[in-house]
Amino acid sequence: MIPPRVLTVAGSDSGGGAGIQADLKTMLALGTHGMSVITAVTAQNSLGVRGAWDLPVAAVRAQYRSVVDDIGVQAVKTGMLSSAELVEAVAELIAGTDAPVVVDPVGVSKHGDPLLADSALDSVRTRLLPLATVATPNLDETTRLTGVRVESERGLRQAAAAVLEYGPRWVLIKGGHLPGDAVDLLTDGSQEHWLRAPRLDNRHTHGTGCTLASAIAAQLAKGETVPRAVAAAKEYVTGAIAAGFPLGAGIGPVDHGWRLGLRAAGEGTGPAR
Repeated sequence: MIPPRVLTVAGSDSGGGAGIQADLKTMLALGTHGMSVITAVTAQNSLGVRGAWDLPVAAVRAQYRSVVDDIGVQAVKTGMLSSAELVEAVAELIAGTDAPVVVDPVGVSKHGDPLLADSALDSVRTRLLPLATVATPNLDETTRLTGVRVESERGLRQAAAAVLEYGPRWVLIKGGHLPGDAVDLLTDGSQEHWLRAPRLDNRHTHGTGCTLASAIAAQLAKGETVPRAVAAAKEYVTGAIAAGFPLGAGIGPVDHGWRLGLRAAGEGTGPAR
């Protein structure tokens, strides 16, 4: 049996908590075959991003064509695309691919490090978002893209409407930075789906956005509808946050293998320190 194939187009996180690494772990945990197009290399750890280097557009195109033309894809997820040149090249590639697309318009890292140049915002709005089956901005990303600032749960509708103006079929506004329960709004402008989860007392949440978007892509690759895919992804990432663990001196990652019991099974087997 060939598993559903999912392609992530994103940056590499050397610490393994976010980016390409988080995407591939999520795709494996959800029973799909993950493939990657690396758009940038970052030097980062639990304390922040120490440096980032874009790959040449030619290298991004070659990776994408190599995968899509031979193996094929059943869903595509985009993450870190830091320059207008990269955004436009990836948008052109995706436009010619017959598969659902999840756009995570990554703007800053968990530690507040910028990952998207201001000069690339218009390309995200006009070239990438119109191709999205689902766009998954958090509140900061929504503000950068639309100017709408959400202060309470009531503002999620206005934020969603502003993002939908740019053409995605669905938008998931992530309200995780609001007080109270972790509430997100999924809408296509007519249907509304409110997704709630209790706020967990765990600071180790590095990679949540990448993980959620990849989980949605994995579920879409399995043939799920957008509402069912997003609900399943929300459940998965909530469990991953609950199982997030300390790593290094700063913010640790979510546990992508929480359903598989991988970390518990491997405790005590690593090298002594």
